[in-house]
Amino acid sequence: MAERKLLVLFGSQTGTAEDTAERIGREAKRRHFQCRVEALDSYEVANLINELLVVFVCATTGQGDPPDNMKMFWRFLFRKNLPASSLCQLDYAVLGLGDSSYPKFNFVAKKLHKRVLQLGGNPLLPVALGDDQHDLGPDAVVDPWLLALWDKILTLYPLPPGLEIINADVRLPPKYTLQYLAEDSPDPNGVLLQPTAPRAVPSELHPFAARVVSNQRVTAESHFQDVRLIEFDVTGSGITFSAGDVVMIQPQNCSEDVQQFCQLLRLDPDRRFVLKPTEPGTSLPALLPQPCTIRHLVTHYLDISCVPRRSFFELLSYFSTNELEREKLQEFSSAQGQEELYSYCNRPRRTTLEALWDFPHTTCAIPPEYLLDLIPRIRPRAFSIASSMLAHPDRIQILMAVVRYKTRLSKPRRGLCSTWLASLDPEQGDVRVPLWVKKGGMKFPADPDTPVIMIGPGTGVAPFRAAIEERVAQGRRGNCLFFGCRQKSKDFYCQAEWEELVTKGFLTLFTAFSRDQEEKVYVQHRIQENRRLVWELLGSRRAHVYLAG
Repeated sequence: MAERKLLVLFGSQTGTAEDTAERIGREAKRRHFQCRVEALDSYEVANLINELLVVFVCATTGQGDPPDNMKMFWRFLFRKNLPASSLCQLDYAVLGLGDSSYPKFNFVAKKLHKRVLQLGGNPLLPVALGDDQHDLGPDAVVDPWLLALWDKILTLYPLPPGLEIINADVRLPPKYTLQYLAEDSPDPNGVLLQPTAPRAVPSELHPFAARVVSNQRVTAESHFQDVRLIEFDVTGSGITFSAGDVVMIQPQNCSEDVQQFCQLLRLDPDRRFVLKPTEPGTSLPALLPQPCTIRHLVTHYLDISCVPRRSFFELLSYFSTNELEREKLQEFSSAQGQEELYSYCNRPRRTTLEALWDFPHTTCAIPPEYLLDLIPRIRPRAFSIASSMLAHPDRIQILMAVVRYKTRLSKPRRGLCSTWLASLDPEQGDVRVPLWVKKGGMKFPADPDTPVIMIGPGTGVAPFRAAIEERVAQGRRGNCLFFGCRQKSKDFYCQAEWEELVTKGFLTLFTAFSRDQEEKVYVQHRIQENRRLVWELLGSRRAHVYLAG
């Protein structure tokens, strides 16, 4: 009988595709498949020729781009020299997650499906096109597609004799077991978080602990929005970057939230533990030290401030000892309960921690080893770099708006990363932030005579500050910036710098202060007023145009 092995490979940017891939993994275990769930870039792609059954789950980002964790796989798959029969033994299915308000809706999934077909793969089903814009989100497409997929797979790989599909009311084992260490056992690692000496260029798995040099508010105190210019010292990191690149920052939960979480779940934050995979072949979470304290796990790893997904409520329902709570949790995890879940969670942006408060009987019954199945890891946040190495060697600056807004919940919503960064005070000693740098989507012209037109309202001006600093340091003059904000006196970022460059002849600057007069004036009005100049730059001087918001 054919070996019942399934591989689920995902490309995920925000975690939705990863969550869906894990769901398929759980459904496979209930059908007694040996199943591995892996990010596309951690999979050894040359082995694909030996696989018999693969489900791909992939998101589309930006303008039809593959997510970061499938870029290498993508390049390999589209190599011209791959023989047309490479994947002729492969049965496969592709599940796409996208947003139909973008022109290249689910572009990556469609292209992947077509490419695997070209290489001889045998599609089990047409590609699924999950859509964020649907009232019920991507699940409206995913749920029926998965039912059809399992029908198809079970015809090819029937259940072994005597085995039934594991019932949905049976709880699956956790991914890891968690073993507490005796209170007095020596700690082999000494201090948990040592800024490691960089082996290579810093990356997500080996971030650089950069010192915060300064953290200044650049909007007037009376302005509704708090915007910061933050500078990091990256001396000795080996980091290099150019204008248009992006710095990735790994945030952490605030101590009050960590304390609340530990109280709710009755966890001792100072207890130390080690993780062991439940199944052979499962790798340990790369970013957790072994051994680790509960405090470190909750502070640096578990995303307790994210809006919980359907899978969270599904797993939570298994721990519930309270009938009322269990019924509500089961409703939230059912296909019929998705509108209800949307208005409970997504619309008011309720956090995981707040949801746990609402189910107190269930929350105190959560076994600690299920925490890593229940709550996703904290994802890094991307910021446009707002400075040039030519102007500020060994430094990275970002221009960051602190995210804070109201929903119908009494407590204002706060962005995890921006709130944490805004709270850091370099005067209080050595404050460090884990970061690394990534190539950005903007490339500025190599030819020194090509002018650039940059349109950057609000904090969208960040990458243009880097570009202008870089170009000025290289003696390039054709820099034209359209900047917009609300009021000249309140949120005109970098005003003195721009004015000095205008005086020196390095910059042509057009500003739109939307609230400084009766009728609102935006950057597009300034572009229209200066259409002759813009056309001359485009038409006869082949200018490049950049837009960031």
